[in-house]
Amino acid sequence: MADRFPLIVDSTNSNIKELPSGDNLDLTGSGLVLGGTAVTANGAELNLLDNVSGLVQDDFTKLAAVDSSAVELNLLEGAGTLKEVGLETIYVPASAMYPNATGGCADLAQVALGAGKPDVKVLDFADAASLLAQFTVAFPKSWNEGTVTFQPFWMVTGTNTGTVAWGLQGVSVATTDPAAADFGTAVLTTALAFTGTSNDVMVSAVSNDVTITDAAVDTMTFFQIKRDHTADTQTGAARLLGIKIFFTTNAANDA
Repeated sequence: MADRFPLIVDSTNSNIKELPSGDNLDLTGSGLVLGGTAVTANGAELNLLDNVSGLVQDDFTKLAAVDSSAVELNLLEGAGTLKEVGLETIYVPASAMYPNATGGCADLAQVALGAGKPDVKVLDFADAASLLAQFTVAFPKSWNEGTVTFQPFWMVTGTNTGTVAWGLQGVSVATTDPAAADFGTAVLTTALAFTGTSNDVMVSAVSNDVTITDAAVDTMTFFQIKRDHTADTQTGAARLLGIKIFFTTNAANDA
């Protein structure tokens, strides 16, 4: 059999270059070498060639696998980009929450901030006690069933510059299980000082990990949020606008 020449495929301009017979090349740049003992993407994007159904080594056998190593893997031109697993966000507005029947915050209120300005829907948490509200989330099947974090959005009507601290806890309930289940341990955000300018929007720092009791997909997850007045110094009512929940996926879709 005639000598087979290894090829260098340049992923930038798709040029194909020949090397002299018998040479192998350890490439650390942006190309791809067929003919050596290994093929490594080296962290670069791996693009498919037109009309090529597979990659072969110098013994004419197909490569066993290509590991993208968490780097974005692009489809053919015009086909879009594959979705990666990782951190996702759900925003839950105050209008999707409800005060606890016992120890609850004030009922949902719509507050006008002035002509030609936004109205806001808020839940008021007074300084009198650690008041509570609840809401539910049905996480997507791609959720990894792990911990979550949260980030509250809030304001204060008044000029007091005291801090506000929020806490969140959750429990997942599967089909045919009783909804009367115990919440997990509440995790607090770092208390954030209000600006002192009435109705300024405040965004607290993202919390530490919240462990959801019996976390699982295909469940209804109940959350309880509170203003922990023992952990803050704000003398006015803290008005909750909503929260972001951050969760992690381990699948690209919900199939």
